[in-house]
Amino acid sequence: MGQGVLTAGFSRVDNALHCEGVSVERIAGEAGTPLFVYSAATIRDRFTRLDAALEGVPHRLHYTLKANANRAILELVRSMGGGVDVVSGGELYRAQQAGFRGEDIIFGGVGKTAAELRQAVEADVLFINAESEAEVRLLDSIAGELGMRARLSLRVNPEITIESAHEYIKTGEKGHKFGIPYDDVVHVGKVALQCRNLTLVGLDMHLGSQLSRIDPYRAGTQRLVQLHSELVALGARDIRWLDIGGGLGVRYDSEEPPDLGRFGEEVLPLVEGTGLTLVMEPGRFIVGNAGMLVARVLYRKRSGGKDYVIADAGMTELLRPSHYGAYHRIEAVIRSGDTARVDVVGPICESGDFLALDREMDQVGPGDLLAIYDVGAYGAVMSSNYNARPRAAEVMVDGDRWALVTERESLSDLVRHEIATPSWRS
Repeated sequence: MGQGVLTAGFSRVDNALHCEGVSVERIAGEAGTPLFVYSAATIRDRFTRLDAALEGVPHRLHYTLKANANRAILELVRSMGGGVDVVSGGELYRAQQAGFRGEDIIFGGVGKTAAELRQAVEADVLFINAESEAEVRLLDSIAGELGMRARLSLRVNPEITIESAHEYIKTGEKGHKFGIPYDDVVHVGKVALQCRNLTLVGLDMHLGSQLSRIDPYRAGTQRLVQLHSELVALGARDIRWLDIGGGLGVRYDSEEPPDLGRFGEEVLPLVEGTGLTLVMEPGRFIVGNAGMLVARVLYRKRSGGKDYVIADAGMTELLRPSHYGAYHRIEAVIRSGDTARVDVVGPICESGDFLALDREMDQVGPGDLLAIYDVGAYGAVMSSNYNARPRAAEVMVDGDRWALVTERESLSDLVRHEIATPSWRS
């Protein structure tokens, strides 16, 4: 079986765009623009589908905060029984504020500071994914200072060839900064086993992001299973977790989403005989299609033989088009029936500030609302205050009700942490 019919959080009712049971025009009218709108039903649907695909083995889903760390989304994931994966002390704090306990949290990241490692040990997280021998030794020292025993997993670079939409979102090929080189893992495992303040409880990998093929997961899992056998032979008796990361892709345009049925058929049998609990860290797969950016058209402009739609949202709200060359579908919230070929750009003082280039789309004019689809992952979480722009508000829709879940920043928020009268030192 494949994915089946996915829940669509956004649909049209008499030409008017809705998020679940609520008019997008109404939400934008009350909450203003730019605005991120999230569908709770879509998040539940994706989480439930992936959970069902893994039901053949003991498993846990740990949603990765870096995709979207909005508290309402985190609390929704927690209500479904999910854990979280964090990659910074700030994300750990966010997870704790959303009600996750230490046993619900995996702490990863290639450059953890000593302070972050201490924070993770004190929080008694499920395990910490170490990415180098030096990190293992530092973690042992910190745990010893705290009089605690930390649970450790080794993040392996499986060094397999990955096909992904962009070079920046590959993490599992040879030479990348992430993980322990495959040939060094057994040595680092020996070091971990000799550390008095650590318990080696898991093996981990992360291949990259926006992956649709199953083959890399099968190959990477095979490599982890082999390493598990080698480490057990060396005395690693406490390994419980086999963490194969996240990275499952979503559809932005014509991409083929991963076949979850085939995923289960090809990956789960590799885990069944190990006695280990499978862990996955989905992010984009859970929230990518669940989010929409709503913007208002400010101006129409013609220059150099090109037509421009200038909106009140740009690269400060959605960086992916300019940073990755990413495609996001754009429609008018209320369609006129006419189309035009335009560049959709934002108000930022950068030539690279665009949402779409040379795009055939709905004809729109000043005051019209635009819907930019599939921004639930790496949208608001990557937004910035460049050009001193307050960050957008965020809304969650659940059935026929909606709520503001992040207030729009004010101008005073932009200078809140600046010191008007510095205390000079010499």
